[in-house]
Amino acid sequence: MTENRVTQNRRVKLDAWTIGSVVIVVLVLAIAALSFSAQPEASTTTASTVTADKVEEVAGTDLNRITLTAKAADRLDIQTEPVRTAVVAGKPRTLIPYAAVLYDAAGATWTYTNPEPLVFVRHAITVERVDDEDAVLTAGPPAGAEVVTVGAAELYGSEYGVGH
Repeated sequence: MTENRVTQNRRVKLDAWTIGSVVIVVLVLAIAALSFSAQPEASTTTASTVTADKVEEVAGTDLNRITLTAKAADRLDIQTEPVRTAVVAGKPRTLIPYAAVLYDAAGATWTYTNPEPLVFVRHAITVERVDDEDAVLTAGPPAGAEVVTVGAAELYGSEYGVGH
């Protein structure tokens, strides 16, 4: 009788592993299918069509000024929101959407500002903390400045020539 229970326990464990493995494989295939179907057609978006019109050094800094063509900005679906101020924990603070925060390979924090149409400049920021979907800053662009919330990674790639 004891041997029968051991066999049943092994069978239950084996069945659980089998079911778990099948679930994981199905999820991976579903995600792959969704990713594949979400990819733009190669003929509509290529590295050469989504590049900066020009990248210029900002005098006296290690930063660049990126100017996109209207077509590139449309293809990247660049979206921006203004920097805001609010009282947080009794102190006036600067807030940007967390989606506007970009981390470089060294862990430094940045955001891209949009000082004029189709022009973008990376701006160093210091994030004090993240509250829900906002980054609370102790240093960054002034209130009212537009920051990129969609397309920042692509701007970073354009700034450094990734994908060219």
